[in-house]
Amino acid sequence: MGSDLITNLAIATVVVVLIFDYTNGFHDASNIVGTVIASRAMTPVQSVVVVAIFEFMGPLLGGTAVANTIGKIVDIKDLHVIVSMTVVLCGMLGSIFWNLLTWWFGIPSSSSHALVGGLVGAVLVAAGADHVIWGMQDLVVNHKLNGVVKVVAALIISPVAGFWVGFLLHRFMRLILAAAKPTINIGLKRMQFITTAALAFSHGSNDAQKSMGIVTLILVLGGFIPKFEVPFWVMLACSIVITLGILSGGWRIVRTVGFGIYKVRPLHAMDSQLASASLILGASQFGLPVSTTHVTSSTIMGIGTSELPKDVRWSKASEIVSTWLITIPGSGLVGGLSFVVAHHLLGVG
Repeated sequence: MGSDLITNLAIATVVVVLIFDYTNGFHDASNIVGTVIASRAMTPVQSVVVVAIFEFMGPLLGGTAVANTIGKIVDIKDLHVIVSMTVVLCGMLGSIFWNLLTWWFGIPSSSSHALVGGLVGAVLVAAGADHVIWGMQDLVVNHKLNGVVKVVAALIISPVAGFWVGFLLHRFMRLILAAAKPTINIGLKRMQFITTAALAFSHGSNDAQKSMGIVTLILVLGGFIPKFEVPFWVMLACSIVITLGILSGGWRIVRTVGFGIYKVRPLHAMDSQLASASLILGASQFGLPVSTTHVTSSTIMGIGTSELPKDVRWSKASEIVSTWLITIPGSGLVGGLSFVVAHHLLGVG
């Protein structure tokens, strides 16, 4: 009976993680296609097809460094297996709730923040702060990024880097294209087939790995695999599900990313895609889980600032920043409350 319950709970949790992966896809679709649609380089159908193909390839070819980071931000192996799995399940429910809430209101919040917040919130309520791998000791003693510190550092640094990479890249591109004729826009639009594909690949290589890490954590907790090593079927499942999410398209947020921050023309769009893809791919290689939402939005702000700062819609930017600040506490609260409900209704913990 106990083993059957563990198996069923594991299956239910994996399904919920894949639902999160799906919401991550349609929530972040706008980050990838927003600028290419705003600059009219592709039709919505063309952009989604290109993005879907390369999004699928990203998790399969992008390695598992980010999955290893995400799967090791909590230490709940010493809890009863049913409790530990319920903690992960409740954390994912908090993440999904936040993704759906911000999608509904068209706010480009971070799925990465929601994931970390939901999981940490559930662990804090269920087991206490000592079961979260904060990483402060490693940072102070060994000068090494680990655990929550590593995740939060990546999520804080990436938008700052996005702003300045976008700023400098756009200045450089304007310099070398200063004497170009208006017909250059045709070439810039065509180039976006490549830069959009690169951005989609980078998104898949970073974001889908977050779900891969949680699924692998569940398999370890349930005793289905001996150590934390992402199985191929997990990579494939997460690739398929996040791609389906991308195909669904979070069009509510396209208006914000593509039109709400700065008036995007072909050069702006290409520069934003190139800058974002480079940063996200680089982060993936070092196991840094960054937010595509943060990176793409901040590169557009940097590009706009390098050209006409007064035309950047800073009110929209401040709205996005305030959403970033409340995402981890908000999703953490829902994750924690979910565990409280599970405790009272099901007697878990």
